[in-house]
Amino acid sequence: MKKVALLFVMALMTTPAMAGGLVHKMSSSVQLTVDSARSSSTRLGSQYSVSGSNVGTSDGTTAGVLSAGTVTAGVYSPGTISASQLSATNGEAFSFSSSFLQGDAVPSAAPTVGDVPNFSSVTSYTAGVAGTLAGTVGTNGGLTVTAGGAGSTAIGQFVSEITVID
Repeated sequence: MKKVALLFVMALMTTPAMAGGLVHKMSSSVQLTVDSARSSSTRLGSQYSVSGSNVGTSDGTTAGVLSAGTVTAGVYSPGTISASQLSATNGEAFSFSSSFLQGDAVPSAAPTVGDVPNFSSVTSYTAGVAGTLAGTVGTNGGLTVTAGGAGSTAIGQFVSEITVID
């Protein structure tokens, strides 16, 4: 009886024959894409600066005041600025500089598809063309990918995964 019990205990300590093994998975896929028409734009704002040394500025009516200017359709117009030397002493140095960069007008409505706003920085892309773009996955997992026209992408992928089970 002791021998039978010993064989039974030893049988419990062994691993079954089916415990280890391999799992093999395979998959195939095709992705087809045709780009849409799109535009990317950046609106440039107005910039105005005045600087000087030993110079007085005026909007033409009040000394030391710069004109507020006007804003029309989102574009700033600085108005009239006059500059005069503060000290009229002979040999006295002075400097004056003024710069203005006119910005882009604010559109009154959003552009419709295909329209591009009148901005300083615009990048536009045309719509892709499918042409002969095609892709298939066969019953055996084989891939067939056919190139399309401009602005199209075809990606075929086959994945083989092996898992070892302890």
